Amino acid sequence: MSNLSPEQLKLLDFITKAYPMSVKMASEVSERFYPLQIKRGDFLLKEGAISNEYVFLTEGYMRSFATDPDGNDITTSFHGPQQVVFEITSFFHRVPSRENIQALTHCAGIAITYATLNELFHALPEFREFGRSILVRGFSNLKSRMLSTITETAETRYLQLLQSSPDIFQHAPLRTIASYLGITDTSLSRIRKEISGK
Repeated sequence: MSNLSPEQLKLLDFITKAYPMSVKMASEVSERFYPLQIKRGDFLLKEGAISNEYVFLTEGYMRSFATDPDGNDITTSFHGPQQVVFEITSFFHRVPSRENIQALTHCAGIAITYATLNELFHALPEFREFGRSILVRGFSNLKSRMLSTITETAETRYLQLLQSSPDIFQHAPLRTIASYLGITDTSLSRIRKEISGK
């Protein structure tokens, strides 16, 4: 374990907190990840490519987005430190991605390829269960977001994002936040003005 980089040690801590796995096994997994740096504005994944890297982000912020029929990019999620970043459908089904993943700031982290991750899933049942727990958490968050879009007002969704991910507002342009919330830039500006006036 002493040979692990600071980033790999963060991943080890993340794994053992997310799933009851031995430190030795989590260390074996962590050492298979390699360092990754992405400059602000660069892409981890572009639409049409196959997602091949499972990234544990240790520094910086990214966003996932898709393009609507009118050519507007719509933010589907934000990613920050201590989060796993990849496009699940493309990664596991080996099909071209319909989303892009772009760095909002300079980003650093560690990554593992699809082939190596699959190898570890087959060799280490505990790690496979960790992977499953991450997917369940992701699907649960996605369902909550979908329901929020239907059942909550734009102001409530804004306040929820402000409470759960305040750092996003320091690193993401307001237009990307507006598209994530499903509202226009003008509506977001109005909501922010109304809340600041309360």
